[in-house]
Amino acid sequence: SPQVQPFLPQWLAQPKRVQKRIKDNLCPIRDVPGIHPRLLKKLQMNGIESFFPVQAEVIPAILQSASNGYLMGRGGYRPKDICVSAPTGSGKTLSFVIPIVQVLLDRVVCHVRALVVLPTKELAQQVSKVFNVYTDGTGLKVVLITGQKSFAKEQEMLVQKKVTGYCSLADIVVATPGRLTDHINQTPGFSLTQLRFLIVDEADRMIDDMHQNCLNQIVKAAFQVENYSGSNMLFQRTKPGPITAASSCSPQIPLQKLLFSATLTQDPEKLQQLDLFQPRLFTSVYSEKNRDGTETEDNKYTLPEGLSQYYVPCDLNSKPLLLLYFMLKMKFTRMLCFTNSREASHRLFLLVQAFGGVTVAEFSSRLPPNERQRTMKEFEQGKIQLLISTDATARGIDVKGVKYVINYDAPQFIRTYIHRVGRTARAGEAGVAFSLVLRIQERRFLRMLKDAGIQDIKKQPVKGNSLKPLVQQYEGALSKLERTVK
Repeated sequence: SPQVQPFLPQWLAQPKRVQKRIKDNLCPIRDVPGIHPRLLKKLQMNGIESFFPVQAEVIPAILQSASNGYLMGRGGYRPKDICVSAPTGSGKTLSFVIPIVQVLLDRVVCHVRALVVLPTKELAQQVSKVFNVYTDGTGLKVVLITGQKSFAKEQEMLVQKKVTGYCSLADIVVATPGRLTDHINQTPGFSLTQLRFLIVDEADRMIDDMHQNCLNQIVKAAFQVENYSGSNMLFQRTKPGPITAASSCSPQIPLQKLLFSATLTQDPEKLQQLDLFQPRLFTSVYSEKNRDGTETEDNKYTLPEGLSQYYVPCDLNSKPLLLLYFMLKMKFTRMLCFTNSREASHRLFLLVQAFGGVTVAEFSSRLPPNERQRTMKEFEQGKIQLLISTDATARGIDVKGVKYVINYDAPQFIRTYIHRVGRTARAGEAGVAFSLVLRIQERRFLRMLKDAGIQDIKKQPVKGNSLKPLVQQYEGALSKLERTVK
């Protein structure tokens, strides 16, 4: 019987397609219409001469939606929300940083006008760094709130109390959900009533149940009636509704949502919760016609162009040996290794350390942020050959120069797989991903990839003989480890 297809709204069914092949479709920054000369100069100072396809499409779209200044949509209409689904490493961050900085360049009073919500501290830090580069010298204030500073310290960064009342110290706030919700509820004077842009990055993670509440709270705070003295009633925002004579006589700052993700859900019900307004979807996740007229189905997920994928069937005992074999015999370097838990990461790290001969570090939420940053830097400089990490840390992180990703533990979900292997082969470079798959997991693992339209993973068996020379030293390392653990 034919499967029942969920009814896709028009905007999902007919998205604007963005070229996938990054390297062949670079667009010189001067060819993208409407970018402020000041920002063009900044881009060049940062070594950016061309935009990736996603950026070349999305930047003008956001700029256009604010072409009459940020207080109004075009022709007085409410601007459309924007969703962007594009693979890891395709340049999503700059796609919103550039237009938002440009739209806010001529603001007079400081209010929170742009809010970026991200699932992890690392991502938030990364994004606020990019904002800082492009707001430098403009007078726009970017504030990062992720709970790395004390709550009181963050409050001081966000608002200042004056005789006349509170005033905002931030134009752009970059935040993680938990901390943001706390400020919405507990920081006097922290106001989102002038919010113009709500950017949700890694949107699929944020739509998940745990953060949905955060998004609802933001929207509620954005349309909250403040008890102003009468004069400011002009800018009172009401929840968008049918246009009436009364509602159209006072201008309202529109609130525009911009969603970004490598794995944007296609589930209409989930998207429904976001309450999007006439959304436009930009995607590079689609099927392509081959030369012989057949279609390559990509289903929902795209992987970077330069990625080669392999899997190694193995048993539980040979996993650590395989990792050591890759590092010591195959001389792999700059390898990012994923396990399914913090404990597994830590144990593997200790084991490789005990074995010796490999510069190894662990990267997990148990380490303080400054240590994580230092580790990251040393890995990027090639001082660390092997970095062992959990998924929480991997999400969206842009690590320079990862040559190999190894799934030490096979991922259980296709989304996890996409995000892990997407740490390499970024920005058009080449990269290799290996998955160590227990024989008992093999069928399910291949099925999962096949269902997602990923056909090009090759089997790469490693013979037992190749591992033999490592066994004795490995057993030594194991007993050494047992002693330390005790």
